[in-house]
Amino acid sequence: MERPIAQIETIRGIVKHFNCDPNQAVIIGVRGFFSKENKINVYDDAIFLTSPRAFQSFNANTDPSYARTGIATLKSGLWKYKLGIHGLSKPKFLQYKALVQADQVTVMRQNKGPDTGWFGINIHKGSRSTTSSLGCQTIHPDQWSSFITSVESEMKIAKQTVIPYVLVDKLLG
Repeated sequence: MERPIAQIETIRGIVKHFNCDPNQAVIIGVRGFFSKENKINVYDDAIFLTSPRAFQSFNANTDPSYARTGIATLKSGLWKYKLGIHGLSKPKFLQYKALVQADQVTVMRQNKGPDTGWFGINIHKGSRSTTSSLGCQTIHPDQWSSFITSVESEMKIAKQTVIPYVLVDKLLG
């Protein structure tokens, strides 16, 4: 799978545009990175991890896996995440470390409009047969371990308990 490629200056320009601290770790999501037409249930999006010490890219999905009335799509913007557990409503053996909401987010609910709150819009591992999203941001399963390990390491180095996640619909600049 071809990893997303972007200029470090472009990604760090997004960090600056959203007034994120350039001395901390920041995650940037780019919807529709690999396609002109945004698709669901496809890893056609990109997620970048940037910090003073790191610049990594990951194949991702920023859309729900299927369409249905009321399903959530995270609105573009700046959101706060923290390390936590994904799948709390599942049996313990299916739960794992992921990024969870550290504050309320705004989603667009299909055929209903915007909704703000605590919805469990996590950043977690997808699967091979589906992107595994009911509105979450998912990372391709082959890249998940590298992603979560890198994020955790960069947050620890920067002494962050919260990491900004900026979601954009296209690259700026």
